Amino acid sequence: MDRINRYRFVCTLTFGDIYGQVIAWLVIIFLSLAVSLSAFSTRPIFALAAVGLILVLSLPFLLFAFVTTLFSHVEIYAVESALQTVQRPTPAPGATAATSEVTP
Repeated sequence: MDRINRYRFVCTLTFGDIYGQVIAWLVIIFLSLAVSLSAFSTRPIFALAAVGLILVLSLPFLLFAFVTTLFSHVEIYAVESALQTVQRPTPAPGATAATSEVTP
């Protein structure tokens, strides 16, 4: 579980990225409903079958397009843990620290 905390997952997906897919899905739904309503009075079984066929055949393609768009907008960043301490190099034994003093 500690390994997953070392990474940050960021989704950069916006509505503009999937706008075309939403429009395509709405067009397909309205076309299938138009076919259903036009054929419902004469052959109701044909109307329901047409709606089902259109939705079943189009759903996998639209779902695939959405999932691949989503995966292409997920970014993974390596982050430093807040619990890790910054280790400073220790001076060698006997060495003096270099300091500068300003005298007026």
